[in-house]
Amino acid sequence: MSKIGGTGCDILVPFNERKPLKEIEHSITKRYRTHIWSRFVKAISEYELVKEGDKVAVAVSGGKDSLLMAKLFQELKKRWKVNFDLEFISMDPGYHKSIRELLESNCQYLNIPLHIFESDIFHVVDNIARDYPCYMCAKMRRGALYTKARELGCNKLALGHHFNDVIETTLLNIFYSGNFKTMLPKLKSKNFKGLELIRPLYYVEESYIQKFIQSSGIWPLNCACMVAADRIGNKRYEIKDLIAELKKKFKGIDRSIFHAAENVNLDGVLAWEKNGKKHSFLESYDNSEEQGAENKQQ
Repeated sequence: MSKIGGTGCDILVPFNERKPLKEIEHSITKRYRTHIWSRFVKAISEYELVKEGDKVAVAVSGGKDSLLMAKLFQELKKRWKVNFDLEFISMDPGYHKSIRELLESNCQYLNIPLHIFESDIFHVVDNIARDYPCYMCAKMRRGALYTKARELGCNKLALGHHFNDVIETTLLNIFYSGNFKTMLPKLKSKNFKGLELIRPLYYVEESYIQKFIQSSGIWPLNCACMVAADRIGNKRYEIKDLIAELKKKFKGIDRSIFHAAENVNLDGVLAWEKNGKKHSFLESYDNSEEQGAENKQQ
């Protein structure tokens, strides 16, 4: 057993309990074929996340999601008909030494060839955004990852957001921003021309990611942020708990939330925004067929 620190407490890490690498890799396409591998491939195919000739920068934070994503991409590279290249990148935003060592140890064990680069994001966020550190940290992290991806000649940056992140984001926007907007499976960078962000875990549920990591014996990094370590009331965790409670009463509600973003009926909304321009149902109301509109409402 080994101790790590830096998040407010020491944690015992069971290094000697890690499964053999071949067993971990085998489980991805066998034991977790239905709930992880197939859903990963489905998102890649349906949303055209990876195409011939792409060079993908896989962002590895060291957390459970990014470690699994890195291994999934390695399996995809071996098995898929499309030719593409990979770079595995990780930013050290100011980790405690033991946290950095855990990241390096896990990636070395999992045979993930990692490009680690340093930044002082934790320090900067602590100075300029102590009250709301998570938003600023995420924004700065993404910019740093885009910069590194471009430096390595990549045209895509893969992040480890999963199915639960998608539905939580949808509800966060409804409850706290008063709009209906979800987390898209891919988007073009506004500030880094020619770079595209992709989310290949889009269909993968967090519970299966947790099961995979636990069965592998790998101890992943959590946030490891010293700035937000003493903050409570994180809205995303509140939404996560709310969805868990709702699932007890309404079967499949998480799926319904997800599919709502696929089934938006513009005939039944007051207003919407497209390319930065706001539109209202009144724009076409007088020209609409009354009977058709009435039938759709019914």
